[in-house]
Amino acid sequence: MSTQQLFYKEAVPVSKEQHASFSIDTTRDYGFAGAVNSVPLTATEFPYAARDYVIVFAGEEIPMPLSILGVQQDRNAFVSDDGEWQGRYIPAFVRRYPFVFASSEDGSRFTLCVDKKFEGLNEEGRGEKLFDEAGEKSSYLDRMLNFLQEYQLQFQRTQAFCKQLKELGLLESMQAQISLPSGSQQSLTGFQVVNRDRLKALDAEKLAGLAKTDALELIYLHLQSMNNFSVMVEQTAAGSN
Repeated sequence: MSTQQLFYKEAVPVSKEQHASFSIDTTRDYGFAGAVNSVPLTATEFPYAARDYVIVFAGEEIPMPLSILGVQQDRNAFVSDDGEWQGRYIPAFVRRYPFVFASSEDGSRFTLCVDKKFEGLNEEGRGEKLFDEAGEKSSYLDRMLNFLQEYQLQFQRTQAFCKQLKELGLLESMQAQISLPSGSQQSLTGFQVVNRDRLKALDAEKLAGLAKTDALELIYLHLQSMNNFSVMVEQTAAGSN
């Protein structure tokens, strides 16, 4: 799996000086996510994402969860040609777009930003205003700010979970060789998964610690999600027809 820029092109701070007249077209067109085959995931999303997607881990220092969305390098199998999302669950990373937090160098402050290249950012009044007539944040912008604050909190909790996995030595590198109905072969590399044998070999105290923090449940959801590779193959084949 390659390092991706994903779909953010030019994130700039949201301000009433720059965006007083701007609106966000909230029509649900996910075409912006059509060329990525994975997105970050938080631990709280595992129960929903595991129904449709493969959940893996990627990264060097602290591997973080990813939801695999396609077996081809630059194609999201769950976004149709007309921009419709075809999975039952839409990851929060996707739902927060075009907004994102930019953090200060020491990570103590976060600034709400918007992708200025987002096609739905407009001055024609389409969708939801960012600021009201008095120059105050609109209720829509407040909701999005709260959404991103919750996302950031869940991201930090997910880091703690992944740190546990690494400290216990449970993760191992893996690659997947996938055969498509067309006969072509696809290879996914650069990700890690929990090793079942290492998990079984943990002593009772460590297993109890994982269970107490709900990490054990998350591990089993991750392992169960590996069965969804077949779902992605079917989704890829359906999109090629």
